[in-house]
Amino acid sequence: MKITYKLMAVLGLISIFAFVQYASVPVKSAMQAVQVHLANMAKTNTDLTKYPRSTKKDGTIATTASRDWTSGFFPGSLWLTYEYTKDKKWETLARQWTAGLEKEQFNKGTHDLGFMIFCSFGNGYRLTKDPKYKDIIIQASKSLITRFNKKAGVIRSWDHNRDKWDYPVIIDNMMNLEMLYWASKQTGDPIYANVATTHALTTLKHHFRPDYSSYHVVDYDTVTGQVRKKTTHQGYSDASAWARGQAWGLYGYTVTYRETKDPRFLKQAQAIADFFINHKNTPADKIPYWDFDAPARTDLPRDASAAAITASGLLELSKYSGAKGEAYKKAASQMLASLASPAYLAKANTNNNFILMHSTGHLPGNSEIDVPLNYADYYFIEGLMRWEQMNKAKAPAKAKG
Repeated sequence: MKITYKLMAVLGLISIFAFVQYASVPVKSAMQAVQVHLANMAKTNTDLTKYPRSTKKDGTIATTASRDWTSGFFPGSLWLTYEYTKDKKWETLARQWTAGLEKEQFNKGTHDLGFMIFCSFGNGYRLTKDPKYKDIIIQASKSLITRFNKKAGVIRSWDHNRDKWDYPVIIDNMMNLEMLYWASKQTGDPIYANVATTHALTTLKHHFRPDYSSYHVVDYDTVTGQVRKKTTHQGYSDASAWARGQAWGLYGYTVTYRETKDPRFLKQAQAIADFFINHKNTPADKIPYWDFDAPARTDLPRDASAAAITASGLLELSKYSGAKGEAYKKAASQMLASLASPAYLAKANTNNNFILMHSTGHLPGNSEIDVPLNYADYYFIEGLMRWEQMNKAKAPAKAKG
């Protein structure tokens, strides 16, 4: 019997899928732990103007004001938990912690309004359709695009260290574009999406090396629009691959592909994913060291936040990637399983009531090293929920009768 090449290819794909082994992700028990930590956090931190961020060097909790780039993650975690449980007590807490961020919709001094506003009010609007939340997100989008420079084709990141940079743009900025695409869909005004896509294309052109590792900071000349220099701020060196920077890029380009269907963005997201999951220095448990190129040593810090962001991003990317998606889903399952293990998931009433241990914020600045971080928690919850939703969608329907 003759077997056509086409049939052989199909059979080959079936055999590949049959032998893909996903790690076991304990979503139910992990989400139970999440609820304990978040409830304790809300109980022990009653000042709604001080947002839980991390742990200080003296072991006490580090909180921050609404203007900090991380302020939206704790409210966002509460909203995600409300979505998961459908328990109104989480909606109440989420609304209480979200309210204090309202004034940031007018903040034109930061590129991080996507983190601050879309993780909080964005999730809130998605789940409640509160019209006030919608107005706040649109205003935040208006504020964000004031930082766009047409000549350079990018949204400015930091305003500090003007003696060091002229017009710095960091890879993290890719994460704030989702809010702009949302604003265009809600208002019918393409300006927000146009800014987002232009920024993504410019970043694609200048931020990445041939192996798809990313520079952290690219500095532009606002007169000519040309690149002045490419450096790092939180990575090991200007030429290294800072782990969380890779995570931001992967997640960000996955979102831009979802919103535009531009194949250039899908290719970019897949290439960053391949770099991350196949790197020779990725540990066996798939939780990366803080920088892929940091010199090896026995106590080299991990970054659970980079793993959480990447795992969540990989799960969405897997939906758009055909056969390659199986490898992305497998890698995500391994990361989530590790994060949900006792090695990273904190016990109740420890870790200042944050969920995950062993993240690294800014090692060169001697800041937030081997500590919990609120954004690690947020993307861990999102990743767990995405994993459960994807597996529910593939589960066979139960027979009736």
